[in-house]
Amino acid sequence: MSNKNAGSFIGGLLLGSVIGTITGLLIAPRTGKDTRQLLKKSADALPELAEDLSTTLQLQTDRLSESALRNWDGTLTRLREAVAAGLEASGQASVELQKPESEVTKQSNSSVSEHKL
Repeated sequence: MSNKNAGSFIGGLLLGSVIGTITGLLIAPRTGKDTRQLLKKSADALPELAEDLSTTLQLQTDRLSESALRNWDGTLTRLREAVAAGLEASGQASVELQKPESEVTKQSNSSVSEHKL
């Protein structure tokens, strides 16, 4: 499961728990006084639940940021290598184009004779 999906799953799990608790309390066969006491206890627990959710989301965000930075660093490294290879190839092609035609013909003839051997 990816980090993004894990964060969504945990958030959904916590939200579902809260909704399920409230629904269960309202449907439960208790007296009004008992239900109000349970609702008060649940309401008192909400700040702690929100803090836990916030901490979980912050951890997931940090993990995603670290993953994105690692991927970005790898991409930059490959890009630098590709640019360096392109510059080198361009420099070699430029040198080849600047050679007098007689040298280029001699080199191509020598490479043809090497292939025949």
